[in-house]
Amino acid sequence: MIKNVIFDFGGVLLNLDFNRTFRAFEDLGFADFEKQFSQYTADPLFRKIEKGLITPGEFYDGLRMLLKKNIPDNDLEFAWNAMLLDYRKHSLDFLVPLAKKHRLFLLSNTNKIHYDHFSETLREETGYPSLESFFTKTWLSHEIHLRKPDKETYEFVLNDAGIAANETLFIDDSYTNFPAAKELGIQTHLLLPEERIEHLEILQ
Repeated sequence: MIKNVIFDFGGVLLNLDFNRTFRAFEDLGFADFEKQFSQYTADPLFRKIEKGLITPGEFYDGLRMLLKKNIPDNDLEFAWNAMLLDYRKHSLDFLVPLAKKHRLFLLSNTNKIHYDHFSETLREETGYPSLESFFTKTWLSHEIHLRKPDKETYEFVLNDAGIAANETLFIDDSYTNFPAAKELGIQTHLLLPEERIEHLEILQ
């Protein structure tokens, strides 16, 4: 029986296009940005900003060092945020009645720069006051200093919420985030690109 639902954010409630950020950084002279960002191994800068271990200013300084170019913060911010598209308004609307049937949670790998941007666009696009207003708890990687797919992240989430793994469904658009969650007994659903949460039978 599902009592709790943990949602990912990007690709589930917000549309993303990573290629927009890749192209934006290429325009700034960063030829291999996709490799640096996608692999998360070429440079630790991206893990650090996502886990809240460095400030946005330190992140921009790190990007300038990688680029070896003195690019203004505003241009770097624009390129970094380019991947963030529009909200899935019907999916957000669906969370309101769903919260009467289940306890809802949000677990997202994100960062302060993106958070500030998508929080502002939420109010502008949808009229909803905040992302947090939909959920019993939200866990953002830059605030909890933990990130998916690490097992300790899911252990923290279960303990912090006081919920049982076998009563919890985790919905994410990346299968790489599931192995550790499944190991703990959390039920999972991979949200495919054409799927929307409001149409999932498991939530009806």
